Amino acid sequence: MQRLERQARADWRQRLEAVGMNFHTIDGAVYWDESACYRFSRSQIDVLDDATAELHRLCLQAVEQVIRRDWFERLRIPRWAAPYLTASWERGDPSLFGRFDLAWDGSGPPKLLEYNADTPTALPEAAVVQWFWLTDCFPQADQFNSIHEKLIAFWQGYRHSHAEVYFAGVADSDEDAGNVAYLMDTALQAGIRPHWLAIEDIGWQAAAQQFVDLQDRPIRSLFKLYPWEWLLREEFGPYLPKANPSLLEPAWKQILSNKGILPILWELFEGHPNLLPASFADKPMLGDFVRKPLYSREGANIEIRRGSSVVESAGLYGDDGYIYQRYTPLPEFAGNYPVIGSWVVAGQPAGIGIREDKTEITGNNSRFVPHFFVED
Repeated sequence: MQRLERQARADWRQRLEAVGMNFHTIDGAVYWDESACYRFSRSQIDVLDDATAELHRLCLQAVEQVIRRDWFERLRIPRWAAPYLTASWERGDPSLFGRFDLAWDGSGPPKLLEYNADTPTALPEAAVVQWFWLTDCFPQADQFNSIHEKLIAFWQGYRHSHAEVYFAGVADSDEDAGNVAYLMDTALQAGIRPHWLAIEDIGWQAAAQQFVDLQDRPIRSLFKLYPWEWLLREEFGPYLPKANPSLLEPAWKQILSNKGILPILWELFEGHPNLLPASFADKPMLGDFVRKPLYSREGANIEIRRGSSVVESAGLYGDDGYIYQRYTPLPEFAGNYPVIGSWVVAGQPAGIGIREDKTEITGNNSRFVPHFFVED
């Protein structure tokens, strides 16, 4: 794994905007950063592919164990929601995607930092934008990236039971809007009729016991880029089991969508080479560790303790408690710390996107850097 510095394309902004990525600059700083890229070998990509498939397998086993052993309270899942998500799991409700964040320098086993199982972003840049960059800059090379094709394949299967799907997100977030718009396009290419709806515009029709859009049309299938823990705390949260629309991500993903799954994975599969030791707050960790809120977004409220050194990030999370994870160093390239986001689409490894920062905490403004691979 190498980090290569290079000259950005002269018209890179226009090229990104031409494929729908308008959030290439955040708060005046570059978010999409093609002044560098990461180079892998094919055998290294095979390692990432295998690790991603293995972590997905472990996570599905963990869901089964949480349900069977009634561990919902450990994950701060409301008791009233447990039968709802259990029914979702037992029905086999489909999952569209997820993203494992990995620490890896190209040697040894990749280590799971966390699983963005519910509302992963950085999707269009991983699926489309870096692919067009590859064809411009390294046309003879390849890329670990079948995300676009696998998304369309998922929707092609999904349309047999859902001819139209509502896509909901937070209206005033450019990044969220870009991710949702891209997913709507993949659904359209698969023959589904997509409808955009701001999450705050979803209505409840009490007489019919159903969710509706602004024209009072029933919402039977909904993709929501909105966290499950927020949904359950909304006023209409308890109505979800009554209306029971088809949701992406499905209700059972609540089990995987908070960092409490990390100590559960370690408890179930202690010593697994792709996992780091982790514990809940009732079992504080000795030595170097990272403290993470059960629920948080974009690297907020993370604390890294390494010897006498403490690195913290600000935020508004932590009221639901914390978990502890053994500290593992991120690879460092000239003061840049990359995290590999490895995508799963419809249960299959689908590709990677890399975010890097000047610190070991990956946050909302951490840069996206493209990658390619070559034969060994």
